[in-house]
Amino acid sequence: MVKKNLIEQRFAVLDEIDSGLDVDAMKSTALSINGFRNPETSVLLITHYQRLLEHVEPNHIHVLIDGSIAMSGGKELAREVELKGYEGTFGSLKGAGSYEKKFS
Repeated sequence: MVKKNLIEQRFAVLDEIDSGLDVDAMKSTALSINGFRNPETSVLLITHYQRLLEHVEPNHIHVLIDGSIAMSGGKELAREVELKGYEGTFGSLKGAGSYEKKFS
């Protein structure tokens, strides 16, 4: 379904596409996303969980807090948030969205 709707699109926003999916459906969805990735297609993939990123290789990861980018990095940033949680990664979350820093 994902692939059918995204063929020939130049930009796609996939908002929590992994929400409520079991493991098999999530893997199938990831295969579809990977199937239409190419240099002419941009995808904004919004998720609260790192598990989809085990099957879809992101170019960039941005963590938003309070509507602003709090941190940017690669796949390792998603792993860090998954392991430590938001507060463990960012410390106090109050006002955390007011700055941007790079994760390396």
